[in-house]
Amino acid sequence: MISSFPQLSSLNFSQIRLEIRNLQAQLVQWRRHLHQRPELGFQEEITAAFIAQKLTKMGIPHQTGIAKTGIIAIIKSPHPGPVLALRADMDALPIHEENEVSYRSQHQGIMHACGHDGHITIALGTAHYLWQHREDFQGTVKIIFQPAEESPGGAKPMIEEGVLKNPDVDAIIGLHLWNNLPLGTVGVRSGPLMAAVECFRLNIFGKGGHGAMPHQTIDSVVVSAQIVNALQSIVSRNVNPIDSAVVTVGELHAGTALNVIADTARMSGTVRYFNPEFEGYFGQRIGEIVGGICQAYGANYELDYWRLYPPVINDEKMAELVRSVALEVVETPAGIAPTCQTMGGEDMSFFLQEVPGCYFFLGSANHEKGLAYPHHHPRFDFDETVLPLGVEMFVRCVEKFYQNFTKL
Repeated sequence: MISSFPQLSSLNFSQIRLEIRNLQAQLVQWRRHLHQRPELGFQEEITAAFIAQKLTKMGIPHQTGIAKTGIIAIIKSPHPGPVLALRADMDALPIHEENEVSYRSQHQGIMHACGHDGHITIALGTAHYLWQHREDFQGTVKIIFQPAEESPGGAKPMIEEGVLKNPDVDAIIGLHLWNNLPLGTVGVRSGPLMAAVECFRLNIFGKGGHGAMPHQTIDSVVVSAQIVNALQSIVSRNVNPIDSAVVTVGELHAGTALNVIADTARMSGTVRYFNPEFEGYFGQRIGEIVGGICQAYGANYELDYWRLYPPVINDEKMAELVRSVALEVVETPAGIAPTCQTMGGEDMSFFLQEVPGCYFFLGSANHEKGLAYPHHHPRFDFDETVLPLGVEMFVRCVEKFYQNFTKL
């Protein structure tokens, strides 16, 4: 059963135009179809075919096969003007779904546990409306359906293949359904919104032996323990307390028996930060700490460190545009969440490095319906009422962008 519009004090659904409200049943159908057929990054062939089929049926020009499975839909107004891009990611996660719903994943061990099925649906609904009303704005809208946001990242290869060219994009907007915020709430802010994502793998090579004779060994477990503790000093003693950063060791493996000192240990982890000036710093500092401790204990090591995504940093004027649109739909200022930063990462950051833009959160949780599990949880789901709200937000951003482009 399709959920009815709830009565929330912070949200007046009369602000969603009737034509978009009337799309709700179609939007829910699309979203549930996609939810049942999740695919991992750069494998979104069924998803891409579905999107292309809908765009073809609507009569919207589009290009497929960008960065393997990516798609661009191009909606040109008859009136010349600037180019605005809207971005939606398409991939799912390697998680087994535990929801007992009619539209649960049909692909074993894969599910849409982060709302990307909703992002695709909102983008398709926006494309449908804008195509029907292309006389009402000036310029061009590019709708980017991007693969592999979860990993290894589809934004950068799409950019490299010219997604922001021909015609050149002047600005970009994207949204993320967000179960950390209730339905009827919009999280938008200028500056850093999401963190940079960097990763490392470390192998420690010591000398194994009997647990009763440690003097004959180089204990990789002891070396690893010292490294794990020392890495925490980077944030607490090397980073200005005004800046936020995280160093997390998520894996640590060593040993095969309780009375054997392990000759090798393996660990891996992640680094997160908002300030782009930290690029390159954490990798260097981790290398110094690991090298110093290993030298002190007589161990050897191999360290693999790589940068995955830069921080998501919103342009001030574009963020203000989105905020002004949100205030038109979310009637009370309490429905706007400016303190919505997260140490989670997003490759929307690569688009924002190329052109000014804004990435924002659209609250999608409904605790009364049990739709409030966190992202990447096997029981993640969201209130589908948010779908027409997302379309309305995107459409109003398009309209307002073209009205105010010369001021931006």
